[in-house]
Amino acid sequence: MLKDETQLPVEDALAGSGPLNLRLLTLNTHKGFNAFNRRFVLHELREAIRGMAADVVFLQEVQGEHEGHRERHANWPTQPQYEFLADSIWNQYAYGRNAVYTEGHHGNAVLSKFPIVHYDNHDISIAGPERRGLLHCVLRLPGGRPDMHLFCAHLSLLESHRREQVERLMALIQVKVPPEAPLLVAGDFNDWRGSLHRPLRRVGLEELWVGSQGQAARSFPAAWPLMRLDRIYLRNFQQASPLSLSPAPWSKLSDHLPLAAEVSL
Repeated sequence: MLKDETQLPVEDALAGSGPLNLRLLTLNTHKGFNAFNRRFVLHELREAIRGMAADVVFLQEVQGEHEGHRERHANWPTQPQYEFLADSIWNQYAYGRNAVYTEGHHGNAVLSKFPIVHYDNHDISIAGPERRGLLHCVLRLPGGRPDMHLFCAHLSLLESHRREQVERLMALIQVKVPPEAPLLVAGDFNDWRGSLHRPLRRVGLEELWVGSQGQAARSFPAAWPLMRLDRIYLRNFQQASPLSLSPAPWSKLSDHLPLAAEVSL
């Protein structure tokens, strides 16, 4: 399905004669529960995400299916969480199943107002029970612009695993992404030391908050953010700026705070 052209940021962008402005959002949804799993908050989370009016949404820890939760929660949606969150706002979405267990599965998802013309989910799990993935999507932009490439990432809790996972990410970028294509890599990197910025620069990726404010954004824990775990990396954009978000209502909707940004091509 094609995006309604009236929803594009500016008319000139449709013809490719002016800049195309995009709003981005990335969030670890904590499978639709607030911190410590005390409340199921997916309905509230959907309203908060809608309110951001983002063109592209990167989601991590999205529940694809869970039979136990479905039985325990009367308001559990009938469709997968990524479809429920997309609803009628984002008519394009992709899901990458990472962790599979007896009652269901969860993974990463991308919601888009632009056509997703191709997507692949890459298993980057290293060893042990942690299952991690990179969801690679290719978006068709208006006005004859080059296709935009996205990677929605959720990396390991272990630093040695994260280093190897980033090497795999960079190898995928070199093979899958044309050098001139706009590229976004966003998600939960679990990189509290900030050790991944330097290697990612080898493939031309710059972290937005590091570039504009000198350090990554604090996003975890949501109620009292101290750790800089969530990131938006980008390449081949004319302009990019982070958006400042109020903690409310986000601090009650997940264990992570979201990051939001505006970029232009």
